[in-house]
Amino acid sequence: MEIWDLYNRNREIIGEHIRGTEMPEGGYHLVVHIWIRNSEGKYLMTQRSANKKTYPLAWECVGGSVMKGEESLPAALREVQEEVGIVLHSENGRKVLTQIRDFAGKVRVNDINDVYLFEYDGLIPLAEATTDEVAQAKWMSRDEIMELYRNGDMVKVIKDLSYFMEDTEGIFV
Repeated sequence: MEIWDLYNRNREIIGEHIRGTEMPEGGYHLVVHIWIRNSEGKYLMTQRSANKKTYPLAWECVGGSVMKGEESLPAALREVQEEVGIVLHSENGRKVLTQIRDFAGKVRVNDINDVYLFEYDGLIPLAEATTDEVAQAKWMSRDEIMELYRNGDMVKVIKDLSYFMEDTEGIFV
């Protein structure tokens, strides 16, 4: 059972929430999206495993929910290590955006989404991941990511790329 802190719109903790249960009115959970960019300007994209309940086999950046008592940045570092086996260091990244979202497209999310951008050059040690959430991971150019989005092969709730990737033609907004 996964337990999250429950926040109000001002990011004040107002209780706790059990994943999978209905979010109470005015309640939000904290999530992180982690965009990882290498020195060639490519981004690490992951394909969700086929056994995921939502968006199976769709592509996305690394991300997930922040656990009860956990802060955003440590959660971001944990999610990356769990999902793709990469150990990132806080000094190589920064928070680029915080969004309060009731909906992402037509999907009700009720979240506070902290978006991080990390610089990383190295291997993708997927075999060292501690979850089976990711089927594959690879470095992709801006154009390749845009093509995923246009073809409907990307998770539709991931729309934060335009905040730090130049000239995205507005489709991620």
